[in-house]
Amino acid sequence: MEQSIWELMNHGYGAMWVVVAFSVIALAVGIERVIAQWDFVSRARLLADQVRRGLSRGAVEESRSACERSPSPLADVFLVGYERLGRVTADHVATAVHRERLRVNLELRTRLWMLGTIGATAPFVGLFGTVVGIMSAMSGFRSDETLKINTVAGPISQALIVTAAGILVAVESVILYNYFNQRAARIATEMKLLTDEFLEMLVTPIAPEKAAAAPASNTTKKGGGDGDREAA
Repeated sequence: MEQSIWELMNHGYGAMWVVVAFSVIALAVGIERVIAQWDFVSRARLLADQVRRGLSRGAVEESRSACERSPSPLADVFLVGYERLGRVTADHVATAVHRERLRVNLELRTRLWMLGTIGATAPFVGLFGTVVGIMSAMSGFRSDETLKINTVAGPISQALIVTAAGILVAVESVILYNYFNQRAARIATEMKLLTDEFLEMLVTPIAPEKAAAAPASNTTKKGGGDGDREAA
C-alpha cells in the first residue's frame, strides 16, 4: 500500500521524525568535518617545509612571517614557539608549543561525540517507534475478533519501517565517526612529528650559536693583541 511522506513520517508516533533529525545532524557534522580536515596534512607539511628552510638559514623572522600568512592550524602551534623564544627557557618553549598542539588536536575531534551518540541511540529510537506502532495496531482490534496474518501484516510492517530507518542512520553515523576519528588520529601523529622537528630547529641552535660567537670574538681580540705586539 502506497503511503504519503506525511504518513510515513508519522510512523512510531514521532519516532521517525527523531530518526530523520538524527540523519540530518549526522550528515551536517560529516560535511563540517570534511571542510575542517580538508587538505590539513598537505597545508601543514607545506608550512613546515617553509619554516624548516627559513630556520636552516637562520632567518627566524622570515619563517615566522610564513606562519603568520599560512591558513594552516599548525601555524598557531609554531607561532606560540616564536612568541616565547628568547623570553623563557627552551623547556618552557617546548611545553607551550605542545600544549597548543593538543588544543588543535581537540578541535580535530569537535562534534564527533554527536556521531557516536547518534550511532548508539538511533536503533533504540527506531525500536521504540516500532513497539509503539505495534501496540497501537493491536489495540485497534476487538478482543473477540479472529486475527488473520493479512490483517496484522500491514500494521506490523509499517511499524518495522521505523526500526529499519533507525538502524540505517546508526550505520551511517558509526561509519562517519570511525572515519573522522581515525583521520584525526593520523593528523595528530603528523602534527607531533612536524612539531618535534620544528622545536629541534628553533630551540637547539640557540646555545651553539652563542658558543660559536664567543670564541670568534676572543680570537679577534687575541689577533689584535698579537698585531700590536708585532707592530711594537
